Amino acid sequence: MKVIWVNGCFDVLHRGHIELFRHAKSQGDFLVVGIDADQRIKSSKGINRPFNNLQDRKYVLESIKYIDRVVSFGSDKELTDWIKSIRPSVMIVGSDWQGKNVVGQEYADKVQFFARIGSHSTTKILEGM
Repeated sequence: MKVIWVNGCFDVLHRGHIELFRHAKSQGDFLVVGIDADQRIKSSKGINRPFNNLQDRKYVLESIKYIDRVVSFGSDKELTDWIKSIRPSVMIVGSDWQGKNVVGQEYADKVQFFARIGSHSTTKILEGM
């Protein structure tokens, strides 16, 4: 079975997220989505985030037909441990991570970069843009 891994905040879902999940699922048989814990998002994006809590974000993601499993993590170590235990065939990350250190990439057979779809952005949505 070819397992695909994607991770992120996935706070306020938009078309770009769904396109990412659709593409990721087309690359294999089983899609695992890792999501950041609430405190991790607060640390990286500010005290007003996440807009939706972990339980609600997880529930919504589990309802998307492309996604087979959703797991959460609160640190780089937990993220690495998940990726290490799953050993994905393909790890798909946003193209903005090209040339940067991708946490857990050493445990994936291949890292694939996914280009942003249009100007879709959770931050822009929350800022009313």
